[in-house]
Amino acid sequence: MTNVHPGQRVAMLADAQNLYHTARSLYTRNIDYSSLLEEGVRGRTLTRAIAYVIRANAEDEESFFEALVDIGFEAKTKEIKTFGDGSKKADWDVGMSLDAVSLANHVDTIVLCTGDGDFSRLCRHLKHEGCRVEVMAFKESTAEELIEAADEFVDMSAQQETFLL
Repeated sequence: MTNVHPGQRVAMLADAQNLYHTARSLYTRNIDYSSLLEEGVRGRTLTRAIAYVIRANAEDEESFFEALVDIGFEAKTKEIKTFGDGSKKADWDVGMSLDAVSLANHVDTIVLCTGDGDFSRLCRHLKHEGCRVEVMAFKESTAEELIEAADEFVDMSAQQETFLL
């Protein structure tokens, strides 16, 4: 927790699909987004919190999106794409990366909530631009290169009672 001070401006970008699937497969539980935001900000100044979600037309989906907004997240949604062969795809990697690069000039720290190793190059770029990068995810499902690329890694598995409902 070095280089953390109250005046720091923080943006949190949460890959909701990555967090959801990891929490369900490892612990059969859901993410506590309120605690995620609080622990990620740690008393600093929150500039923006964005949760990237996939619309799958699930039963409680709309109430989940509303809950995210009530907590303080901006919910960015994307429809799941179904291809001719029946396969489905939806991810926010490019959208999250573009938002991070756009926000980097307006914040001191970007907190990425994902274990996806594809974001390690983004971490290195943000750091090169002078932005501190923190990653919050479950260590068991976080790419080693992402942990190494970040200034700080918060292992959510080590604090299950904080981060899981």
